[in-house]
Amino acid sequence: MKFTIDLDCTPEEARAFIGLPNIAPLQDAVMGELEEKMRENIRTLDPETFVKTWMSPTVQGWGDMQKMFWGQMGVDPAAAQENLKQKK
Repeated sequence: MKFTIDLDCTPEEARAFIGLPNIAPLQDAVMGELEEKMRENIRTLDPETFVKTWMSPTVQGWGDMQKMFWGQMGVDPAAAQENLKQKK
């Protein structure tokens, strides 16, 4: 024998019924603090430092970045450049 029960309740009501704690105030506090720290970092960060922070130390310049993208697509960057020169 099989029984099916459908409950119509909000997620908050379901959490309270199961006995889970309400962590919404804690989540709001943590997110507010995180947002404030991000805003502070953005105000003090200059573009050069930003790029250095997010770029891998192995990438020396934009040319290396382009080669890395071409390599991911399975294209030899030198051959692609030569093809472009020949078409012109």
